[in-house]
Amino acid sequence: MTYTGRTHVGGTPQVRELAHLMVTKVSVGPMDNSAYLLRCRGTGEQLLIDAAADEDTLLSVIGADALARVVTTHHHADHWQALEDIVSATGAQTVAGHRDAAAIPVATDVCVRDGEVLNIGDCALQVIELVGHTPGSIGLLYDDPDGYPHLFTGDSLFPGGPGKTPGPDEFTSLMDDLEAKVFARLPDETWVYPGHGDDTTLGAERPHLAEWRERGW
Repeated sequence: MTYTGRTHVGGTPQVRELAHLMVTKVSVGPMDNSAYLLRCRGTGEQLLIDAAADEDTLLSVIGADALARVVTTHHHADHWQALEDIVSATGAQTVAGHRDAAAIPVATDVCVRDGEVLNIGDCALQVIELVGHTPGSIGLLYDDPDGYPHLFTGDSLFPGGPGKTPGPDEFTSLMDDLEAKVFARLPDETWVYPGHGDDTTLGAERPHLAEWRERGW
């Protein structure tokens, strides 16, 4: 199946096979959240990004193999509704940004900060703090050694702009982080996997940075 990044609740998950990592995207819950299962092709180790809802759907995607970790990109409730059930069923370690962990009702085993690395078998994910949608929102960057970067952004970046922020100060913070840590650093080919809806690339979004600044929060 050709990966498009387009999914819908109740539909077939999308699977992307990279040289060292498999990415499975599935939509769950009443807010059409995107959850991503990452699987190291060398070791079989698995990591789930956002146990948002519909634990039965998520468990079917996880399959019979063990789940090592669940990363919650930020503390908003639509991103952790199935977290307790997934952890109970799999024994997975929980991970979240250090500023948001206290607001997630399932205990966080590992609090991460900007620049830290999470390993999935032979693959590495770098934590990028993107402060604004929430104080502790994080993205995860997989820099494919045989291809281009892949960036999981939670609700911090979508096709068409940054995620909603509580006010202008938070909007400025998020835009500053996106420009400095994402757009200034990564190439246009970087594939973006957001917390809801379709995927995009940095190249598709880059021409609109000034428009987003002017539009504001």
